[in-house]
Amino acid sequence: MSIPTRRILVGRIHGAFGVRGELKLESFTDPQTNLLRYQPLILRDAQGREREIEGARGRAGGKGLIGTLPGVEDRDAAEALRGAELYVLRSALPPPKDGEFYWVDLEGMRVANLEGVEFGTISSVFSNGANDVMVVRGDRERLIPFARPDYVKSLDFESGRIIVDWDADF
Repeated sequence: MSIPTRRILVGRIHGAFGVRGELKLESFTDPQTNLLRYQPLILRDAQGREREIEGARGRAGGKGLIGTLPGVEDRDAAEALRGAELYVLRSALPPPKDGEFYWVDLEGMRVANLEGVEFGTISSVFSNGANDVMVVRGDRERLIPFARPDYVKSLDFESGRIIVDWDADF
């Protein structure tokens, strides 16, 4: 199910840190420092322009990462990147271990319940602190806990299908 050119959002720039062009980065990777491990990064600014970034560096800060990007030399240049998003190609991620997968690999999979009712496809997965949740879009949006084996009964990447124990009216 992985598409080599598929882009994955791995971080966001929150603004300048100091006066030397350093940036406050929010990482969506676990651990957060893995954001800088994946290179090249694709930077998409607030206007939708994209460019490839090679050589991003950084360190853990108090509330996220503090990073540097090539060509960003002062506070004004760093502040101009506020709100920019950082992406990586799916193919740049290391292969998951046996029995593991990336949430992004679930996106686009079809979801049905035990009675055969089709719910739609997974648009995203997020954590609410208690458990992971699949956002399934079809005739309506459903939020279904990704809890195996309680709710997720089968997961088949070959067929792109997930079977859940979930009431169609819920």
